[in-house]
Amino acid sequence: MSAPPRVLTVAGSDSGGGAGIQADLKTMLALGVHGMSVVTAVTAQNSRGVQGAWELPVEAVRAQYRSVVDDIGVQAVKTGMLASAELVETVAGLIAATDAPVVVDPVGISKHGDPLLAASALESVRTKLLPAATVATPNLDEVAQLAGVHVESESDLRAAAAAVLSYGPRWVLVKGGHLPADAVDLLTDGSEEHWLRAPRHDNRHTHGTGCTLASAIASQLAKGQSVPEAVVAAKEYVTGAIAAGFALGGGIGPVDHGWALTRDSRGA
Repeated sequence: MSAPPRVLTVAGSDSGGGAGIQADLKTMLALGVHGMSVVTAVTAQNSRGVQGAWELPVEAVRAQYRSVVDDIGVQAVKTGMLASAELVETVAGLIAATDAPVVVDPVGISKHGDPLLAASALESVRTKLLPAATVATPNLDEVAQLAGVHVESESDLRAAAAAVLSYGPRWVLVKGGHLPADAVDLLTDGSEEHWLRAPRHDNRHTHGTGCTLASAIASQLAKGQSVPEAVVAAKEYVTGAIAAGFALGGGIGPVDHGWALTRDSRGA
């Protein structure tokens, strides 16, 4: 039997299982691709927040990446938490030399407001990581952090996208989920635009949405879809996962990565 498409996540570990490489691998399984991982950092994390974070040495990150890519190969790569300028620059060099589409989720702050990227690494993200991206997927906080553009309404999304595109990714998906109206995102390469809308679900359990969306896009790209096709499919998957998000612990629970699968243990 032939192997399914292979997708590599380069990201941090979430011990609570809702975000990070755990969310990435669950998403990849749900979407029918083979997920592989390069762990960049270990976090002590639960439904209430991040209690601690420890980045891995650059040598360990590089060795994991080369081990997977040189033997197994990849059809797409997704990056998440990279923590420091040294890790950002190392990973940027690795993905720039890999012949596969790359989805960059420029993780800066956790769902609970905990910093996951050193301030000293922002310039490396702008000048090294974003230019290597096929698609960059910043949320509104990350747009403000990276480009200094503050989005207050849907009409501001074009300016936000243009600011991020100026750093060199082929496409940018500005996620407008923090806006008060329906969940609207803007996907653009600077010449064509795709506005993606979804109803806002009354569910506070949304931990891991950014990781999940980026991994879903990478999974669809690995299957051979175009960027607009991949983003539309990924948005549909994430919208369902948010609707099915469940309580876990005493804080914000995760989205349900397996919402579309039949699982006897949940009575589906």
